[in-house]
Amino acid sequence: MSGPQRTVVVTGAASGIGATTASLLRSRGDRVIGVDLRDVDVCADLSTAAGRSAAVAGVAELVGPDALDGLVTCAGLSRAGAPQVSVNYFGTVDLVLGLQPLLARSAAPRVALVSSISSTQPHDPALVEACLAGTEATALELAEAAVADGRPHEIYASTKAALNRWLRRAAVSPEFAGAGIAVNAVAPGVVLTPMTEELVSNPQWKSVMDAAVPMPLNGYAPPEAIAHALLWLLAPENTHMAGQVVFVDGGAEALTVAVGVSPAGR
Repeated sequence: MSGPQRTVVVTGAASGIGATTASLLRSRGDRVIGVDLRDVDVCADLSTAAGRSAAVAGVAELVGPDALDGLVTCAGLSRAGAPQVSVNYFGTVDLVLGLQPLLARSAAPRVALVSSISSTQPHDPALVEACLAGTEATALELAEAAVADGRPHEIYASTKAALNRWLRRAAVSPEFAGAGIAVNAVAPGVVLTPMTEELVSNPQWKSVMDAAVPMPLNGYAPPEAIAHALLWLLAPENTHMAGQVVFVDGGAEALTVAVGVSPAGR
């Protein structure tokens, strides 16, 4: 995957999978434009429409007349609540759409989304449909209702399920496949990042995660395992993958689907 320097945007670049991905990209000579709340090149809040517009404008200013070769969307919230809708789904989709013109300038543009094993767990169909319809206000209302009804765990799963469905629609569209932009996703299992540290360190929650996300191959994943998969999706050599969700989960998806168990959590 070596070659000329490529310019890649990484959201959620200040920590976790995003920080690891950005570091690996820089180590191979690529230019990385980090997007996050702080300590990055473009500081923006992807939970709001204004923040997303600011992120797109900030990236465009840094890219200038050149092309954007890649986009990795690692920004996301794991704590259950309505804000997951705005960051995990709309914060991803709006940024991909907003940066499409810059990506279309590249000779080998690639987009790699971060989904989750949670996309396979039970979720709220109405919330998924509201996300896909682009009605953020309605999606937020449904998420608040899920919290009130004691179903906050369904919000994260719903945002990732919606993202997977959006991915498959967008990836084969004239705006993306027609412009030579490959769009795919990696769906991790449990990854050892600051986002999961609190859960992993709690014996009760760890036992729940072990049961919900059985990972027979090498157990919980380090962020590097996910980052290397994302780098492959970004590679110029990845010429014909479109709309695919690649599970990098130690076998959790394969095992749970085989035995009829619904996995949960990332």
